[in-house]
Amino acid sequence: KKKLKISGRELLSVPVQVFGLDQLQVLEMSPERESCLRYRMELLPQEIGHLRNLTCLYVDSNNLKKIPTEIGTLSHLERLTLSNNSLSSLPAEMGSLQRLHSLHLANNNFTELPAPLCQLKSLTFLDVSDNKIDTIPSSIRHLEKLETLLLLFNSLESLPEDICLLRNLHTLWLGNNHLRCLPAAFGELVNLDWGYNYCSCNFEGNPLESPPPEVCSRGPEGIRDYFSSLCRI
Repeated sequence: KKKLKISGRELLSVPVQVFGLDQLQVLEMSPERESCLRYRMELLPQEIGHLRNLTCLYVDSNNLKKIPTEIGTLSHLERLTLSNNSLSSLPAEMGSLQRLHSLHLANNNFTELPAPLCQLKSLTFLDVSDNKIDTIPSSIRHLEKLETLLLLFNSLESLPEDICLLRNLHTLWLGNNHLRCLPAAFGELVNLDWGYNYCSCNFEGNPLESPPPEVCSRGPEGIRDYFSSLCRI
């Protein structure tokens, strides 16, 4: 793959020449400790749209406040890392990235799951942990290929029933939210990693009441039995 990694102690901005490399497939613009980059992008340049062959774009650990609409022209993009920035929204055009399978948005300023994300039908990995998200839209059900969903350290008080339709989920981390109850069909997520430590790791930091933590620790069968018994009462 044709790859470019931008680094350098004295670099103050992204050289404009970068956006003329139209055959580029992998672009890394994430400041690293060892290179002590002095620049922190607040806006991803709109010229990013010129790099039509990009498959991987790494721009985490900057100070991005906005993503340009031109991001939607990167139709070959498969992996996008935007963690550790200052984003609170994403452009609607991101919904057209139909090859995107891995999206990292941890440690930003989102208060809701951006609507365009629920149009990304190829997504298998989504990390939106460490934000301020308080609701998940029912349209999450459209992410049928999703295998990993990381929602730790947000402000979730509930989950939509539709999240239980994501039958390919292997990893669903919900720790350190405000969840008091789980959807009644949560036990249908039989492909989750219901290992021995699942409950303590995953639900820790939530005031769960229905079902209580000791029921969750029994895995999907225990959760199904719990909700079935409620229906019989």
